Amino acid sequence: MQRRDLLLALGTLALNSGSTAAALGVTRRPLRFPADFGSHPDTHIEWWYLTGALSPGGADPTTPTHGFQLTFFRLRTAVDPAHPSRFAAKQLLMAHAALTDLSAKTLRHDQALARSGFGLAESSEQDTDVVLLGWRLRRHPTTGYRAQLNSERANFALVLDLKPTQPLLLQGQAGYSRKGPEPGAASHYYSEPQLQLLGELTVDGKRQPVQGRAWLDHEWSNQLLGSGPDSAIGWDWTGINLLDGGALTLFRLRRADGSVHWAGGSYRAAGQTQARDFAPAEVTLQPGRTWKSARTGAVYPVSWRLNTPIGNFEMHALLDDQELDARSSTGTVYWEGLSELLDGSGRRVGLGYLEMTGYAGPLRFG
Repeated sequence: MQRRDLLLALGTLALNSGSTAAALGVTRRPLRFPADFGSHPDTHIEWWYLTGALSPGGADPTTPTHGFQLTFFRLRTAVDPAHPSRFAAKQLLMAHAALTDLSAKTLRHDQALARSGFGLAESSEQDTDVVLLGWRLRRHPTTGYRAQLNSERANFALVLDLKPTQPLLLQGQAGYSRKGPEPGAASHYYSEPQLQLLGELTVDGKRQPVQGRAWLDHEWSNQLLGSGPDSAIGWDWTGINLLDGGALTLFRLRRADGSVHWAGGSYRAAGQTQARDFAPAEVTLQPGRTWKSARTGAVYPVSWRLNTPIGNFEMHALLDDQELDARSSTGTVYWEGLSELLDGSGRRVGLGYLEMTGYAGPLRFG
């Protein structure tokens, strides 16, 4: 068995081990910082998800030229945590990176995978510090985050400094985000919207300074989409940095027949510390125009009508083809892309990322 196949098999065991913890999700508890910035190796699945819109240094940040994604995943496997071998794959780390070029209408993406340990793949339990084969996301208590990646296969690199401009946004009920009607079907989840971004983008060896706004999610749980015949096969999610300084999150989980298993989101106005949590009945995400991938045959809605307690909006992908094939790491194919939010008059009021999973088959890791 090749190394990659072995790690993917272990990832499958991690999420399909049938353990009591995986069936129950997570138990609600208050979030505590700075500890909860760090890794939670006792849970089965965790990710740090960073996206943003980039403009050349000195240009108008509301009209970006690029979008980027850098996501780190941690999976606990079925290997006994007490196993004495340093080589035992108790934890897996994976990462996805993508760059959308709006001028060239292209998407570059890459992925990485390794078992935790030996300084090559690590996720600190003390604070955000995740490293995987040279890619890194690290938080400094006073200066903010630094994200670094260098993709030789996709010929792009990023070095970004990200400064928080707002308090943490605790999603759901003080950081306990429901994902279904079943007890414990939830995650612990917080966001850092409106991160001020400065850095350097390198594409095909050419460097340029960039600026913009970014969004960071950190989420951990013991299950991905729930269990049982009524469980979801994928989700539609968006996090939007509103141009007025606010932050809007919306999501829905879909069953195999397309019906909504659960929905939610939040809104925080500029200058506020508390967010309004949306109940499932308060939000509707209606798909519109679609795009079909020539590579996988999956059909994705790239235009949406969003009905929320704070108003109705339209969301449009800024590039149709933003599909990522990550079958060599997490075993998934999904759509993840830079999008714009429009108000009722067609005016751009926000920029953010739209994520759609389960369209190329039920979402499974491994």
